[in-house]
Formats: sequence, C-alpha cells, structure tokens
Amino acid sequence: MRAAARRGRAAPAARDSLLVLLFLCLLLKTCEPKTANAFRPNILLIMADDLGIGDLGCYGNNTLRTPNIDQLAEEGVRLTQHLAAAPLCTPSRAAFLTGRHSFRSGMEASNGYRALQWNAGSGGLPENETTFARILQQRGYATGLIGKWHQGVNCASRGDHCHHPLNHGFDYFYGMPFTLTNDCDPGRPPEVDAALRAQLWGYTQFLALGILTVAAGKTCGFISVSGRVVTGMACVLFLFFISWYSSFGFVRRWNCILMRNHDVTEQPMVLEKTASLMLKEAVSYIERHKHGPFLLFLSLLHVHIPLVTTSAFLGKSQHGLYGDNVEEMDWLIGKILNAIEDNGLKNSTFTYFTSDHGGHLEARDGHSQLGGWNGIYKGGKGMGGWEGGIRVPGIFHWPGVLPAGRVIGDPTSLMDVFPTVVQLAGGEVPQDRDPSEARPLTPDSEPLYHAVIARVGAAVSEHRHTLSPVPQQFSTSNILWKPWLQPCCGHFPFCSCHEDGDGTPRMPGL
Repeated sequence: MRAAARRGRAAPAARDSLLVLLFLCLLLKTCEPKTANAFRPNILLIMADDLGIGDLGCYGNNTLRTPNIDQLAEEGVRLTQHLAAAPLCTPSRAAFLTGRHSFRSGMEASNGYRALQWNAGSGGLPENETTFARILQQRGYATGLIGKWHQGVNCASRGDHCHHPLNHGFDYFYGMPFTLTNDCDPGRPPEVDAALRAQLWGYTQFLALGILTVAAGKTCGFISVSGRVVTGMACVLFLFFISWYSSFGFVRRWNCILMRNHDVTEQPMVLEKTASLMLKEAVSYIERHKHGPFLLFLSLLHVHIPLVTTSAFLGKSQHGLYGDNVEEMDWLIGKILNAIEDNGLKNSTFTYFTSDHGGHLEARDGHSQLGGWNGIYKGGKGMGGWEGGIRVPGIFHWPGVLPAGRVIGDPTSLMDVFPTVVQLAGGEVPQDRDPSEARPLTPDSEPLYHAVIARVGAAVSEHRHTLSPVPQQFSTSNILWKPWLQPCCGHFPFCSCHEDGDGTPRMPGL
C-alpha cells in the first residue's frame, strides 16, 4: 500500500497502514485486531447517484419511505459528517475509487467542463491510478462493478479501453460507461452541452436564412451573384451543420449505452428495463461468487434524472417522480440485501451505503422538484463551497462485528472508505458550528478575519507547490466527441442492438 506522501494525502500514518475493517473495529472498540484478520469478508459497496442526505428516513426524513436503508442503519453504524470529495459525479467517484483527491489525477477542473461529457471523449481515469478494486484483485478477490462508471472509456482508439473498469482492477463490469442524462429519455429536453447546442442551432438557422435570402435575391434579380457562390455557401453551411449535429444530434445513441465487460449490449439503452437488468446482474454476481471473497461495487443509476421509474412505484410517494424513484431505489437495495442473506452471507459481508454527492437542487420540471433534499445544509450538486453539495449519507453494516445503532459524528470522507474507513478525531462536535451556513463571516463579526484569510491563502499557496503537473482529463481536446472512440454495437455509425433474454446482443432485423 502506498505511503501517505506518495499518495499526496496529508494524513496520519494509520490512515494508510490499517485495513478498513480493522480500523473500524478499533475505532468502535468492538473487536480485537485479530478478529478483522481472521478471514476476508465479502465487500458490498452501494453508491446512489445524486441522492440528498435528507432523503432518507434514518437521516430525519419522515415523508419518504426507505425501510431497507433505514434497517441497514439500525443494524449498523451511521455517519453524520460524511463528506464527498467533490460535488459532481466524475471527480467525486475518481476520489472514491483511488482514495485521493481527484485533482491529483487530472480528474477535476475549476473552470470549463467539470465532468466527462461523452463516451467518445479521450479523457478519463488515468491508467497509472491505483483503485481499491485493483488492490483487492491482487489479494485474490473477485471484483465486480455493476451500474454507473463515468470515468471514461477509450484513449486513442475505439477498442483500447484504457479508462474502462476492467483496466482499473474490476474483473467484471455490467452497466453504463457514462451516466444517465435527460438525453437518454426521448421525451426530455436536451442536457449535454444544452446551451452550446442551442447556440449552434441558432447559428445554423441564421446562416441558412442568410443563404436563402441571397438565393432569393439572385432569383429575383436584386443581387448579382453567381450560382457557384450560392452553392458553395450552401455546402459550407451543410458541413458546419454536420460537424456539430453528428455528435449533438445523436447524444442518446452515443452516450446512453449498456456494456458487459468490453462489449456493447444495448445502444441506445431501453430505460424502462434498466433497473430490472441491474438487479438481475447484481443478484447473479452474488450467487456466482458466494464462496468468496468478492467485492461488488453497486453503482446505482438511481436517483439521477431523468428519474425513470417502473409502474409499480409511479405515483406512490408524497414527493412526485423524485420520491417515487427514491422509494424504488430502496426496494432495489432491499432485494440485493435479501440476496446476501439468502446465500448465507449476511454475517460475512461488510456493506457500505452512500451517495456520490449532494442532491441536485436545480433539477426541476416546471414547478415540480426533480432533485433531492439536502436537509438543513445549504447548496447542492455542483456547489462545492456549501455543505449541501458534499454532505452525504454514510452507513456501515457488518453483523457480529459492528455494533447496531451506533452513530459517529467525527468528520469522514468517501476517500476514507477503502483502504481505510474512519479516523477518530476525538471530543464532541462543536455546538457553535454553522452547518446551514446561514451567517456569513465578515471582518466586522470576526476580529481575526484577515489573519485567518491570510493564513489560509499561504497554506493554499504552499499546497499548490506540492502538486505535480498532470494531463488535464477535462481539456477541450479530451472532452470533444470523437467518432473513432465511440463504443459501437454493429457497424459504425449505424450502431444499434438490444439484448435477448439469453444475453445475446441482437442487431435490428436479425
């Protein structure tokens, strides 16, 4: 395991030297060191997408029904100051997978694009990054990822799969190499680069109007211009249109796909059956590896927009479509936990539940809220300066090892999950903190305001000198859609297939 200095984390040596389970045992004083080393447990990591900390019953919500997650907390340990490393999907998940801040791997940006935008972009989690999956794989674990990846696919060619999960320590992958967006639902407005797309469409219309005006003027004799000029202008317009429409006009087909290992199985994916497919894959993985040990990272597509929810849950919650999707997510988690118990693995499985960041407050459909609730915490997804963007649920469960109903108020992070879990800070949480960030600090209210700002500035400057230059994975050249990198089922650009019940991809017309 790499040392703290090499990983770029200013943390006590214990953080890098203790296994997650051993540290948790010592922290909670529930077992001796030899207990954690007596056998290697199965590890089930469940991550929701865009879930607010205030959306769960065990975190104070009394209007949404989340009985399975609540039971997980009742039987295990609940963290109340659990923080994501970033308020957006790609950088937060990069930090979660590697145990270090995403800016050290080039997976974060403070301006421009802040997350990956295309399956066919060349940016992604660098090959030299070490994930917890790779460490467990080297220790003899079966390592599976089911669900969302959003860490890139290819670097230089369509099949190199340099950023693919199977190149980062997972030996099985089924799910979305990208992420859900409104573009995945034909009935929703566009989301990926929506503003730029509208701008390009506006330019196209403006240019088309200009060319039509010139052509009409020539026909009517008002303008003396050759036909070749008009034809040339039309050709230029067509090339301009094709240059952007070939990517933005087919976002659903390019981004909304399912893969099994290295193969595309659905392009575009059928959203209505995705939840059942994920559940089937997760249960099957548990059954195949019940003799263990296994790592299963269940990276849920719930509760990201467009909130595709099965009919069994539509209209059943008190909070519209978002609430329906949350309650369906809880049901799905319950089925996974039942599979663990039915296979006799409950007492030998370490389970963890969280969200990648705070709820998406701006997600709305007219007057309807389509994003989560972050409780008393100000801000949400994309707002790293406020607590609501990074405060997330954190629940650990391991019957017979971790005490039931324990609540820990010490600061923790998604980056502490594996290879380490929690660090005990000691003492009570200060009762004069301002978790809702409702009272801004000013020079008038804080006598040491300027001194503190100067000290923080000096620390930031010193910290920046420790950073080594790395390729920026969100640069324009990496983000741009590239036809030669697009995962494709069939012959490009006619990519289309659907999976039969026997798991065999079928092309249309076959």
